[in-house]
Amino acid sequence: MTDSKKHWQDLEKDVGGEPVTLGRYMSHTYANDPKRIAFVAARYKFAAKMLDGCKTAIEVGCGDGFGAPIVADAVGALIGTDINEDMLADIRGRLSFVENASFEYVDFREGPYSKPVNAIYLIDVIEHIAPKEEAGFMENLAASLEDHGVLLIGTPNKTADQYASEWSKKGHINLKTHETLKKLGEAYFQTVFMFGMNDEVIHTGFPAMSHFLWALCVTPKGC
Repeated sequence: MTDSKKHWQDLEKDVGGEPVTLGRYMSHTYANDPKRIAFVAARYKFAAKMLDGCKTAIEVGCGDGFGAPIVADAVGALIGTDINEDMLADIRGRLSFVENASFEYVDFREGPYSKPVNAIYLIDVIEHIAPKEEAGFMENLAASLEDHGVLLIGTPNKTADQYASEWSKKGHINLKTHETLKKLGEAYFQTVFMFGMNDEVIHTGFPAMSHFLWALCVTPKGC
């Protein structure tokens, strides 16, 4: 091959697919803080790695569905849940290409899911749950899991709140530290593994310097 332009143009013809439209949240992010796309994608990649091979997984608070294809690629069936009916209807249209994903209205403050699943994950959700609602919310999540199920919680670290935007601070009504997130998980699960995250990097370093926290909670208590 002596003509690299022609070589690439010939290869490019094999690229299939149609353009995919981002949802409202991530479109705003892409236009106003594009580097955050990488951080959010990395969080979903971590969730996908932790839940790889699970038959059924629920995302609590799936938002505009940005991370659903990442996790759906690692599990048998993904159920995206949210309390925003309009956004769920939008997701069903935009993400129809994700054949093993469905999207449902479920409010875990009110009760557990109708059928136990292998795994549940929530990313950037627990900090939006009012403290008075937290116990019932967690009880319903644990009750939605099979006997040896897994709950993965990802949330901003309270120690990093000083760097958050004013909009984020208004929405973050229940921030956790490493210690309080671990204690929350241990109240409902037999074992809790803690991780920290800075930008795209997962680590087990000094907790107070982690911008984002993860609690991998295994086996609901009472099983």
